[in-house]
Amino acid sequence: MLLVQNILANKEVYIKALAKRNFDAAPVLEEVIDLDKNRRDTQAKLDNTLADSNKYSKEIGVLFKNGEQQKANLLKEKTAQLKDTSKQLSAELTEIQEKLIQLLYTIPNIPHDSVPNGQSDEDNEEVYREGDIPKLEEGALPHWELAKKYDIIDFELGVKITGAGFPVFKGKGARLQRALISYFLDKNTEAGYKEYQVPHLVNEASGYGTGQLPDKEGQMYHVTGDDLYLIPTAEVPVTNMFRDELLTANNLPICCTGYTPCFRREAGSYGAHVRGLNRLHQFDKVEIVRIEKPENSYTALDGMVDHIKDILKELKLPYRILRLCGGDIGFTSALTYDFEVFSTAQDRWLEISSVSNFESYQANRLKLRFKDENGKNQLAHTLNGSSLALPRVLAGILENYQTPKGIKIPDVLVPYCGFEYID
Repeated sequence: MLLVQNILANKEVYIKALAKRNFDAAPVLEEVIDLDKNRRDTQAKLDNTLADSNKYSKEIGVLFKNGEQQKANLLKEKTAQLKDTSKQLSAELTEIQEKLIQLLYTIPNIPHDSVPNGQSDEDNEEVYREGDIPKLEEGALPHWELAKKYDIIDFELGVKITGAGFPVFKGKGARLQRALISYFLDKNTEAGYKEYQVPHLVNEASGYGTGQLPDKEGQMYHVTGDDLYLIPTAEVPVTNMFRDELLTANNLPICCTGYTPCFRREAGSYGAHVRGLNRLHQFDKVEIVRIEKPENSYTALDGMVDHIKDILKELKLPYRILRLCGGDIGFTSALTYDFEVFSTAQDRWLEISSVSNFESYQANRLKLRFKDENGKNQLAHTLNGSSLALPRVLAGILENYQTPKGIKIPDVLVPYCGFEYID
């Protein structure tokens, strides 16, 4: 959430920057400014009313003490009127503040200067590529056919139990899933990230804190009886561990990792681009989250990118990195890099990770602050990244590592799996 004082100071700059997102900010920023002026005016009236009421209350005591009962009673009538006025002003102030907050929730984050212009994912900028695309034998299969051939993932059984987008992993497929989770967590903890196991449901305050609500409300599964939400990513519960916290400069950086299932009500469509593991309603993911001082957050972002590069090098999967354009970047992000692995059997790139710096946008919603070396309270910067999302990593391994003998397990995963081939 943007700070009102920053909107007041940088209105024209923000309007231009948000145009990168194809967001017309001028009307909403003007409304924010008007509401803030109304809020300040109402607050001033309330403060003056309360001050007068306190002053008269003191005078009443003196008048009664001096036997001036008539004057005291007149002042009592005035103070009663002032109390009614203060209640009315207080109610008005609460209403204005709520309108202002709800309006600020509708404004996306300011994109970083390096975010390219663009309307959609077709305008994202490739910034890095590594790995040779393997040459597969004739008749190579996409992962959903391999899953059926080797009986490792059952999509139809998932439909029977729940519905489309909820696959059942079986045998060596389930073992490979578990191996990937353990490997990712080990890589993250070795890099200094502290592991957490967190709830898979969150309350409304947590959804608002990291920006899934209200922007992504339609994408979250809502448990209406308890007013809880199934998490779309571990980012939500992990980051919300620090909601309403005042940290010290010595606490930072804070580096967290966690494995969770993820639940998303994404609208389905048809075609190979969403078949199999390409788009699911429930999937597993290992996440990394960082809380940083503002001056260190972009160095931290680069470090997160390098960390995920290292994982993909060890898996020996061909990948590329995209800097997302203004039309494709997430609502709360200032800068996002997407990692994509190449699926040789599908002849297309599959997104496997997003790494983002939210700057102070989430921290303002979360009221996540730290006391700097000068004793001043500052908003922290928050960052998160997939390290990694399992479905498309698994799809890439199945498709790129298929051989006439079976699916070869990447060397780095063999100790975790306990087998070298799925056959």
